[in-house]
Amino acid sequence: MSQMLSTAPELLRMPTDQDLARLQFTTLLYYLHGTNPDNGLVRDKTEQGAPASIAAIGMALAAIPVIVERGIIIRQFAAKIALRRLEFLLRCPQGPEPDATGYKGFFYHFLDIETGRRVWQCELSTIDSAFLFAGALTVATYFDGQTAEEAEIRRVANALYERADWNWACDRGLTLTHGWRPENGFIPYRWRGYDEGLLLYILGLGSPTYPLPPEAYFAYTETYDWRNIYGRELLYSGPLFTHQLSHMWIDFRGIRDRFMRDHNSDYFENSCHATYVQQEYAIRNPLSFVGYGEHCWGFTASDGPGWVKRNVDGVEREFFDYIARGAPFGPDDGTVSPWVVVASLPFAPEIVIPTVWHFARMKLGMTRLYGFKPSFNRTYKVEGSDTGWWVSPCHFGIDQGPVVLMTENYRTGLLWNIMRRCRPIVTGLRRAGFAGGWL
Repeated sequence: MSQMLSTAPELLRMPTDQDLARLQFTTLLYYLHGTNPDNGLVRDKTEQGAPASIAAIGMALAAIPVIVERGIIIRQFAAKIALRRLEFLLRCPQGPEPDATGYKGFFYHFLDIETGRRVWQCELSTIDSAFLFAGALTVATYFDGQTAEEAEIRRVANALYERADWNWACDRGLTLTHGWRPENGFIPYRWRGYDEGLLLYILGLGSPTYPLPPEAYFAYTETYDWRNIYGRELLYSGPLFTHQLSHMWIDFRGIRDRFMRDHNSDYFENSCHATYVQQEYAIRNPLSFVGYGEHCWGFTASDGPGWVKRNVDGVEREFFDYIARGAPFGPDDGTVSPWVVVASLPFAPEIVIPTVWHFARMKLGMTRLYGFKPSFNRTYKVEGSDTGWWVSPCHFGIDQGPVVLMTENYRTGLLWNIMRRCRPIVTGLRRAGFAGGWL
């Protein structure tokens, strides 16, 4: 209680479903406010002049069923929003030219929000394209009606997904590369070892046009790192978001691939353990950062104070800008991300909900427009600020989606139930060797 910054009577209770609904709604508004109405592209962050993020567009598509089911926009109009976005992306130029929108069916990470063309000489991103494809398949599965508009959503969304050449993206190897640039070819990194790439491989395996061979998935899993951390046996990945993003779409409860069968676990249970590991790391606080504890944790890819060094109370501290922070092996600079805690609601509500309420009492924007600020650092003091320490000035489109979608999965299982009916997802899971449970 000593770390909490407010003791207002209305905040001395635990959050209710109504509180979570309000957080979900205000977070969801990002995708309504931050979308170009001419083409459906969604800006990467709230910073003035920010380009569109292809991953944020995918998450905005996936949020459309939530918008409908929660009564925010009627189904007929939500279908129009989905279709405009999909049609624009399908029409955008694909080719080897450096100012195209994508190549071989994949998309550049960041696009000009007006033209849809590549910006910043960014990479053609396989993982960010996967989030787009997952969003497209979400609306293709959800809009299952017989109207001309809903039928066209299904046609365009499937066309968008089916033109991706997954084997090209392997660059003559078994595993998928991180991406490609027209200036110098494929990025020299591959998706190996456990992370959000799980979704990437399932989508590639499920493709009816350019499917990955099952061997690609086995090559991905062969470098998995199974560890005992704080007495918990789990498949290790440091940043918490890596244990969440595939789960926005896929219900991994009770379904197992060969690796998880061998370890008598599943990916959902693994994410539960990963969530507890993050909390335990904060309780132990080996680097003595300000504020860490039972109800202050959440280490992930996030904005940060900047690439600077400071002497803090006699200790030389190094701080980072945007980087994939993780627990318990770092990197760590005292930066905590409320959004990634909320996104663990389905895995460990018993520790997430008290932590969410702690953040609410820290005045980090839970009930304001777009919800919680994405990250903060109480060790990095900022004179004259509202809090006295660093808080991220922007909201990011890829942080909003996990809050909206995982809150909905916790409350109703909506996204999971939709994607159980998605043929490419089911096909991809089966080709990866998953069996049991709902599958």
